Amino acid sequence: MIAFAREFKRMAARYTADLQHRALIQRALRSYEVKRDEFKARYQSWGEARQAASEIKWEAINHLDRYLEEFITKLEARGTKVFVASTDAQARDYIVKVAQENKVKRIIKSKSMTAEEIELNHALEHAGCTVFESDLGEYIVQLRHEKPYHLVFPAMHLTREDISRLFEKELGSQPTNSPEELTMIARSVMRKNYIEADLGISGANFGIAETGMISITENEGNARLGTSLPKIHVAIMGIEKLLPRLEDLALFLPMLATAGAGQQITCYNTLYGGPRQPGEIDGPEQFHLVLLDNHRTEFLADAEQRDSLHCIRCGACLNVCPIFKNVGGHSYGTTYQGPIGSVITPHLRGLQNWKHLSFASSLCGACTEACPVGIDLHHHLLQNRRNATQGKATWWEKPIYAGFVFFMRRPWLYQLSGKLGKIFFPLHKLVNGTLLDPLRLWTKTRDFPDMAPQSFQEYWKEKKAKGPHAPR
Repeated sequence: MIAFAREFKRMAARYTADLQHRALIQRALRSYEVKRDEFKARYQSWGEARQAASEIKWEAINHLDRYLEEFITKLEARGTKVFVASTDAQARDYIVKVAQENKVKRIIKSKSMTAEEIELNHALEHAGCTVFESDLGEYIVQLRHEKPYHLVFPAMHLTREDISRLFEKELGSQPTNSPEELTMIARSVMRKNYIEADLGISGANFGIAETGMISITENEGNARLGTSLPKIHVAIMGIEKLLPRLEDLALFLPMLATAGAGQQITCYNTLYGGPRQPGEIDGPEQFHLVLLDNHRTEFLADAEQRDSLHCIRCGACLNVCPIFKNVGGHSYGTTYQGPIGSVITPHLRGLQNWKHLSFASSLCGACTEACPVGIDLHHHLLQNRRNATQGKATWWEKPIYAGFVFFMRRPWLYQLSGKLGKIFFPLHKLVNGTLLDPLRLWTKTRDFPDMAPQSFQEYWKEKKAKGPHAPR
């Protein structure tokens, strides 16, 4: 078994056994669903809004070459230094080089899943820089030396008591269960970091090709401080984040807030178009934008699944996924969790190493229904499963698949198995869960359905014998 899959099973077993953790997550997500549905109901038609968003993203992704060129040209015209990184290593090396050339020692960073994807913090710390997370949730998990738990809510797995104990240990604060006091404790530390930082790093929720700007949406205002006070601003953006026109934000900003956090609109929405211009009194002296490919163009070449690049990272699919609600975000072992992570991670990090994520799904379709841009997530999970097994089965999988094919091509054998099942099923009921039970691996976590008293073929023969008008 591949190490990633083994670690996923280990973590999933640990979290599913932690009933307190599961109750915490499920309670939080129930509250989210109430607010999400409240704001969805304010749309004249949520379904038509989803369709419009899907079509806009389709246009952007299927004409990405043209929109990227327009986007880059307009950014560079205002003095922005744009670097297109083919790999995560190239992105890290460029940002480290910017820091070293400008003798940067302290960095303030706002929430960015793309930065998590390329493991930027580790690279900068290795180069001698100190990196401070400014988003409250990210700051909390940074103090705990953890990865974010969720795309939108990095510390949703922690209670107020957990955070209070963490601040008491790491910051020397007094115990408190007040959210306001906990926020002020973190803010008192962060304010100093904003002022002393030499460089600010941000992600980007959207890039606007028409105007050559990036859009950042947040609830705390930390990104505004982190990108305005330091002399240098470095933004990292996946190439798939483009929107064609500025007016598209009128749809995407409220949809992101509604689907992602159950809000009408996020508190702070800011557009950045370049470094400080002549006559402006604030803003960074340097603005660098790193456009990250990192296998996205390979994904783009897959006509069957390229609509996964429409994702706006709202986290709605995580919030409704029964697997995520039980195994938790850290079990996935990757930057992007839940259904969207299970679809895109095999493309970004290797199908064979990460195929287990696509099998960790109930295929209930809740993710597809929740996605605000209409990505066909549960079908993409099936397509990943198919692609993972085509010609690449392990030595022990090959005889299993061959046996299945042999079995299904012989109807008489299939019918015989049904008859044998009726004979041996009472034995299973007798030894259920013991070492003598051949189905114990299945019934360890689920119930095995009772055998039907009559097969469909038997029923159909009987019905035909009685005639078309016989009662059922």
